[in-house]
Amino acid sequence: MAAWLLWLIAAGLFAAGEVVSLDLVLLMFAGGALGGMTVALLGGATVLQLIAFIAVSGLLLVLVRPIATRHLTNRTPLQLDGVDTLIGRTAKVTRDVDSSGGRIRMGADEWTARSQHSGETFAVGETVRILQVDGATAVVGDALE
Repeated sequence: MAAWLLWLIAAGLFAAGEVVSLDLVLLMFAGGALGGMTVALLGGATVLQLIAFIAVSGLLLVLVRPIATRHLTNRTPLQLDGVDTLIGRTAKVTRDVDSSGGRIRMGADEWTARSQHSGETFAVGETVRILQVDGATAVVGDALE
């Protein structure tokens, strides 16, 4: 099998591994493998191919990866997941809510709830805003805040 084809296969395997790891390291190795493939296509010896692989991979790791990582992390907003997606939403009170407990409904879901401050109460039918989630209990406050 031709050396350039082996380098091309290696580049494809590195790129496929990058899809799984998402660390931008294997992608730099894929670029290095393409460098080794280029030397092989030009008729370079195996030692020169390996040197090209190491040199191109090293340059990509030092120069390109930090820039690419910075662009990916700066341009990607933080993704809320789990109960964090509930914070800021409004809900209707289904059982009076005070600092010791109560119930609220968000769409089809019903949650246990408590008010944020002692002495603060919300009657059935009032709209409240979810301020945080403490375990399986929503901590709520006035929806107008």
